[in-house]
Amino acid sequence: MPFSKTIIVESSFNKQRIDSFLASKLETSRNQIQELISNQHIFVNNNQIKANYKLRIGDTIRIVIPDPRKLEAEPEDIPLVIIYEDKDIVVVNKEAGMVVHPAAGNYKGTLVNALLFHIKDLSSIGGVIRPGIVHRLDKDTSGVLVVAKNDHAHEDLSRQFKNREVHKEYLALSYGNPKENQGTIDTKIGRSATHRKRMSVQIIQGRSAFTEWKIIARHNNFLLVRVIPGTGRTHQIRVHLAYKNIPIIGDITYGQSAYIEMKKKHAQIFSSISRTLLHAQILGFKHPRTHEYSSFTADLPLDFKEALKVFELSLPFTNSTNLDRD
Repeated sequence: MPFSKTIIVESSFNKQRIDSFLASKLETSRNQIQELISNQHIFVNNNQIKANYKLRIGDTIRIVIPDPRKLEAEPEDIPLVIIYEDKDIVVVNKEAGMVVHPAAGNYKGTLVNALLFHIKDLSSIGGVIRPGIVHRLDKDTSGVLVVAKNDHAHEDLSRQFKNREVHKEYLALSYGNPKENQGTIDTKIGRSATHRKRMSVQIIQGRSAFTEWKIIARHNNFLLVRVIPGTGRTHQIRVHLAYKNIPIIGDITYGQSAYIEMKKKHAQIFSSISRTLLHAQILGFKHPRTHEYSSFTADLPLDFKEALKVFELSLPFTNSTNLDRD
């Protein structure tokens, strides 16, 4: 049966944007609400509206969503690097180029397809397309990712991510010549007004985004940057580093002008770079059953290591702490 819901706007929500209002009411993202509006699944007083519609007292919001097309992810024998596993969670090192879960244009070859082959049980909260998936990494981004094997673990980990209790550290290979070696970036991030498939800080309205960054090695404008995001906005690290004029090497979406400059100066080096050089190195959280805190480290992929050599950058030694349980 199609999902149907009617909401009458109360005085306390007068003049609030409908996408923000419904995202809170339905516990989903503003992007998903905006997509529903654009596909004419949400009406106000039986009229089509835009995502920036300002609510009025007494407005009748009608949400009608048809049954989704049935999709099922199939197990696939895809190599999977497992860092840690117990009866509640599995921590993996996702390879670059792998999409996390099936979606339009990527129904096979995803991390979920690999998980279904290698892992007996996964949480059901994400449904048949996203079983066990608590958080995501971009397709190009490699590194550590935790997966829930049951619903209790999924709910607990989701709460930790929502409450910003999870510690995340990334390594980025960037290009630029900043005067400072570290800092914080505190902006709003939202959908770009000129490029709707991109995110931007050049907006009036958006969601707060906070990032700490530190250059840990530099040579000839090539930078190895450690990044600690305090929030988890879409493309946050890529957007923020480009905003600081140290875009990630290989990121033609947010660092296009710098990428063109690099290609001219270092054509031979960049001919072999085929992705955004961003790696999720460390993930720390409390175990959903024991509530003990541990962090996990994902080894750098070969292309990242090779780039470090080419750019004459060295990586400081880091320790990883894994859970030690049956």
